[in-house]
Amino acid sequence: MRRRAGVGAIQKQQLEREKYREKGSEIQENQFLQMQKQLEVFRENLEEFATKHKNEIKKNAQFRRQFQEMCAAIGVDPLASGKGFWSVLGIGDFYYELGVQIVEVCLATNYKNGGLITLEELRTRLIAARGKAKKHQDITNEDLLAAVKKLKIFGNGFTVVSIGKGKWLVQSIPGELNLDQTLVLQKASSLGTAWISISMLTGDLGWNETRAENALNYMVKEGLAWVDNQDPKETLFWFPSMFSDCVEAAAAS
Repeated sequence: MRRRAGVGAIQKQQLEREKYREKGSEIQENQFLQMQKQLEVFRENLEEFATKHKNEIKKNAQFRRQFQEMCAAIGVDPLASGKGFWSVLGIGDFYYELGVQIVEVCLATNYKNGGLITLEELRTRLIAARGKAKKHQDITNEDLLAAVKKLKIFGNGFTVVSIGKGKWLVQSIPGELNLDQTLVLQKASSLGTAWISISMLTGDLGWNETRAENALNYMVKEGLAWVDNQDPKETLFWFPSMFSDCVEAAAAS
């Protein structure tokens, strides 16, 4: 018959477990301190790098993107840091200036697109608006996305809507699009036509007519879509925010 462990043996096992636990906590604390020191070294090196290449970061879009990736890797957001070293560097100023220009373009075009504009059209208009004086300072889609994120401080008036792989719409009106409305935009973008019909939504997405009508009627009411009754077969719904993309696609083909 197997003998049970005595009280002394149990207490000894508990003490050993406690020692292991304490040792484990000590090791974790040491590792955490080492990581903190390493991050501090990385941050100092990053500041030195940023100071040395300040002009390249501002003027070279690819260089700027790589710099942001380095910042993200160690948890530094130079755009959110308004004081100290990062404010002296002035990288945030580039995005705040870009944000103001984005607002100007969106306000100038929302009468015809309902407050939705593709990222590509926004970039094209911004480059034209910045003129020759800023010609040396290229802007990328990544720059625009970063600047729009900063505009969220004004509430939900500015946001980005994904309409497919690498395709975005910038929304500059209050209120979020629901899932159905976003799916409608994604479907129209995937077709490359800038328009869609109820039969497309019911046939391709498997919706019933009521669901399709509700989504489209809301978008028409908000000025995001235009109604076209010229087709003898069915009503078409056009999205002015996608007109420029369709023109470019037709020219390319």
